Amino acid sequence: MKILTAILFILPQFIVAQQVLTHEVYFETDKSEMTNAEHERLLQFLTKIESLDIDNISIYGFCDDRGSKDYNLKLSQDRANAIKTIFSNNEFDESVMTNVDGKGEILLKTVEEHNVDKIRSLNRKVQIIATTVFPPKPEVKKTTKNTAEILRGEIKAGDNIVLENLLFQTSYSYLLPESVKVLEEITKVMLERTDIYFTIKGHVCCTQNGRDAIDRKTKQRNLSQARAKYIYDYMAKRGVDKKRMKYVGMRRKFPLGGEPKYDRRVEILITHAGSGN
Repeated sequence: MKILTAILFILPQFIVAQQVLTHEVYFETDKSEMTNAEHERLLQFLTKIESLDIDNISIYGFCDDRGSKDYNLKLSQDRANAIKTIFSNNEFDESVMTNVDGKGEILLKTVEEHNVDKIRSLNRKVQIIATTVFPPKPEVKKTTKNTAEILRGEIKAGDNIVLENLLFQTSYSYLLPESVKVLEEITKVMLERTDIYFTIKGHVCCTQNGRDAIDRKTKQRNLSQARAKYIYDYMAKRGVDKKRMKYVGMRRKFPLGGEPKYDRRVEILITHAGSGN
């Protein structure tokens, strides 16, 4: 009996460890573009799931019962593709989008004639199903690899230094709170090493074909550049000479191949390193 009680106590903990979150986006007749209201609702859903460790995302498009079969299949696929694009623009890893399918029409099931329009409006949709990793992966804490010490040591023009643990909020150009102290320490070194000239290179993750992602705050497709400029502005405000610095957005040209959050990164390319102050 005690063993059974223990199992019943532990089992719910495993059940809740895996989450399945769903969201539906609704479309106007014959449209594959979202209304502003639906777009805002979708962004709220993305905010809800972006901090989770997502295993897979399924995106299914649907139409109402009007239109030919071929037309409805194409329209439903266009709707699914439109949602996938929003995910990609907001730095979601495309490899976890395991299904992006147009399912065609949903047959009308109604008894009362006055419900027809409402039911059809609810059938013009995309259904999103996001499932978290199970069992949860252990948290891998990356060290700074003593970035500050690397910058204090012997460096030369051409050295490219990844600023470890300098991580950004998904789809934004500001740092996660735990990364602020890392930037403070790196800035102190740059104030000491006045012989260093450098280019700050910003990166994003998960967009297609090397395209830049959209900065959710400004709505501009320049997120990698905005991240580099954030570091540039931070250092400049704290006294690092602007003549020593440049910044550039690298888009998604150079993914690291690991977890997506580590592609939301900034690197420093040393363009000149002298021997004195």
